[in-house]
Amino acid sequence: MPAVSSSTSTAPPSTSALSSRPGAALAVTASATAVALMNYTAPMVTLPDIATAFATPASAQAWILNGTPLGLAVLLLVAGSLADAHGRRRVFLLGTLALGVTTALGALAGSTLVFTLARVAQGAASAAVLAGSLGLLAHAYPAGRDRIRATGIWGASVSGGIALGPLLAGALSLTDWRLAYGALGAAALVTAAVGARTLPGETGARGPEAGAVATARGPESGVGDPRRETAARGPEAGAGAPARGPAPEARDKAREEAARGPAPGTRDTARKTTAREPGAGRTPPRAGGSRPRPDIAGALSLGLALAALLTALTLGRDGWLRPQVGLPLLASVALTALFVAVERRSRAPMVDLALLRRPAFLASTLGALFTGLAVIGLFSVVPALVQGGSGMSPLGAAWLFVLWSGTSFVVALQARRLPARLSAPYQLALGFLLSAAGVLALLGTLQGPAGTWPRLVPGLLVAGAGSGLLNAALPRLAVDSVPPERAAMGSGANNTARYIGSSAGVALTLALVTAGPDTAVLASAGLALLGAALTLVLGRGHRPGTSFAQTTSR
Repeated sequence: MPAVSSSTSTAPPSTSALSSRPGAALAVTASATAVALMNYTAPMVTLPDIATAFATPASAQAWILNGTPLGLAVLLLVAGSLADAHGRRRVFLLGTLALGVTTALGALAGSTLVFTLARVAQGAASAAVLAGSLGLLAHAYPAGRDRIRATGIWGASVSGGIALGPLLAGALSLTDWRLAYGALGAAALVTAAVGARTLPGETGARGPEAGAVATARGPESGVGDPRRETAARGPEAGAGAPARGPAPEARDKAREEAARGPAPGTRDTARKTTAREPGAGRTPPRAGGSRPRPDIAGALSLGLALAALLTALTLGRDGWLRPQVGLPLLASVALTALFVAVERRSRAPMVDLALLRRPAFLASTLGALFTGLAVIGLFSVVPALVQGGSGMSPLGAAWLFVLWSGTSFVVALQARRLPARLSAPYQLALGFLLSAAGVLALLGTLQGPAGTWPRLVPGLLVAGAGSGLLNAALPRLAVDSVPPERAAMGSGANNTARYIGSSAGVALTLALVTAGPDTAVLASAGLALLGAALTLVLGRGHRPGTSFAQTTSR
């Protein structure tokens, strides 16, 4: 496949400053991601106390768990597009600040409705954090082993946040469950303050700028000045071109023509020659300063589709063959079709659907979806099942949960040693297989007496190792399978699929446990095996360490 034409895509944000201080970008983005995931998992052990405090019925408890995933799933793609157009740094910092404020507001909630709405808002803020963070890392680290190490550490922060959230909430709930959310809100605000002082601007030409895309800022950004463009491009601009020294005249001329847009009479020709490429026909940010508008119609249709799906899965606990279940399912299918139609017609879509024709991108998206369905969905409910079945305390359930999430953290951190011999799709498949094996070992253990908890340990450890491999491989494949200027969109699409899957997985698990926990366990294992099969089939042609630019040039 030929390389993407420069006349139909914008250059990635200038990143010389980010590249000169990659450690700051990694530390701040990993910290904010950990806080976001801690906030995500905290209700797993505080759900019984929250339900008691608000007199929440059983059907509404699923929405308490799914509030944050819903906000994440709906707005991650919008956040990715905004980060690509307006700057990863700006979107990331605003998201971290909003996460702190909304989490603190949740600690002050007085009803189930208010708390759930606060959780949805926290999910929206977390969307900006996650989409902006991977976008920053993609431009701070060049493709290769440095990026593999950075995304491995970022993946470990995901696992670490998942592990520490229930532990913090369980410890503080001994005094008051609200303290956990107050502490997490404060941590997010501190991280935002540190990031504002330490994260360098993305432009490299004007010091600590907010990070807007250079081609969207007009003449002062340096577009058309070869010296400033060369200094600002960073290691990934130009698909592997050196970051210093004058660029060849042909490349300067091509960039200047791309900034001006195609000449009259050549638009149709340019469109035809690039129609097969992801992103062809889309409107990039213009040099005159106009930027793509957020895809509100797409976000609204996606959000309504997901809400209808969650409603159907939640109502399924009382019987699946009922109109109350079938009608929301039909509505979800129709709204999903509407979302696809909106994205195809949009000049600035949340996700370029043409990317789905790329097996690596499809493997990344489906891998994230099945990670949510098969892994996150079940383990989001395991602490509550253990508390209800054995009478274990929230803190005790949190420590047991750490066996899974802590193992995931360690494995994700060490998985960077694997890519030289194991490509990301095959790493995903191995993660799914280990998760399925660990989950099957939990059969008959989730509602036993308190003294039987040691029987859970082997399954939690094996499933945790599988989760760690998944968390390390997904972010790497997400950014490697898209063009550099679409890095935030790629990470947003990947995380959206993960949280759509987790939301559906939580609702499905809570519906299935009414027939017994083993039913939910078997469903989780089956979904993990299906995820392994899909990623193996789609990832057969992907080579270890291969980026989008390298793939399209072959």
